[in-house]
Amino acid sequence: MTDLNQLDDASAEEVLRAALDEFGDKVALASSFGAEDVVLIDMLHKIDPKAKIFTLDTGRLNQETYDVMDAAREKYGMTFDIYHPDTDKVEKMSEEHGFNLFYDSIEKRKLCCGVRKMDGIKRALSGLDAWITGLRAEQSVTRVDMKKMERDEGNNMMKFNPLMDWTEGDIWNYIRENDVPYNALHDQGFPSIGCEPCTRAVRKIEDFRAGRWWWENPEQKECGLHVKEAVKTGS
Repeated sequence: MTDLNQLDDASAEEVLRAALDEFGDKVALASSFGAEDVVLIDMLHKIDPKAKIFTLDTGRLNQETYDVMDAAREKYGMTFDIYHPDTDKVEKMSEEHGFNLFYDSIEKRKLCCGVRKMDGIKRALSGLDAWITGLRAEQSVTRVDMKKMERDEGNNMMKFNPLMDWTEGDIWNYIRENDVPYNALHDQGFPSIGCEPCTRAVRKIEDFRAGRWWWENPEQKECGLHVKEAVKTGS
């Protein structure tokens, strides 16, 4: 088994094996079915086809995202736990602030992320001791200091980021070499994909995450899933 204290020099597969060896069925991959996540699904399937994987259906996803979910389910024969937002909270939020509240202010955008994503992630992580993400350092200025294994203080558990030192080229080489199903929006200029109204295609000269919440400053472009401080749902 890989020493958990030495994982920053380990390969992505070694990080995954270490996470599974240490936490067993108390660790799960959080997947939004972006390019990084489908790479990790493929790796996990080769290591342990019964590994836990969960996803959040916010109710505002692109059809292409649902398509790749089904394609991955068919290829790997794996079961994905799906978490939906609370209907009452979505109804209340929409009635009070409208359907496109996220464009009005950062506070309202975070409110929407809280209702549609953060509530789900809290339920998904309950009962776990660790989780796995597809984060990479080059994706965003908010992620450059993250490690392949770190303490997630906000959720009081360990967090594994096996692809932290991978480049975009590494991701796509793996997808092509292993015939991994991926979101068709990537071929349309979408390097990072979230909810449909909050995601757009980017130009080659733009930053990787320029298409996510493009009306906000780069330093603010996190929904709350991957911040250092404790997350308060709806904040």
